[in-house]
Amino acid sequence: MTLSPLMNEKLMLRLIQEEGVRLKPYRCSKGKLTIGVGRNLDDKGLSKEEALFLLQNDIKEAVDVCKKEFSFFKNLNQTRQIILIDMCFNLGINRLKTFKKMIKAIENKDFSLAAEEMRSSLWARQVGKRAEQLAVLMKEGA
Repeated sequence: MTLSPLMNEKLMLRLIQEEGVRLKPYRCSKGKLTIGVGRNLDDKGLSKEEALFLLQNDIKEAVDVCKKEFSFFKNLNQTRQIILIDMCFNLGINRLKTFKKMIKAIENKDFSLAAEEMRSSLWARQVGKRAEQLAVLMKEGA
């Protein structure tokens, strides 16, 4: 059954009124991990399309914050921009900004040093192969 746009709108408003809108996960009265308007993550989870929609929003946010926080960002080639976006996505901007020596090296176009700073971090030990791959790309630029 397909709902008319008006009926769909009324139903959405009713469900929002009954369920509320929660932007962070919580446990419902049955103990199920829930988010949004009563979305049961334990039993239903997300569809692939929903997960990719969230990813697109997260990528846009990471791009916007990198542009805002790093004045040199626009002057980097695409590969190095992607590396900073990847790290921002993984770490969050506040933790990424703690990579002061790496950031300074990138700003100074010393990409070999930036790669070494990436490799010598706690983050690199935590993410392993990912960090090594990104460090190689940072150094080579392609």
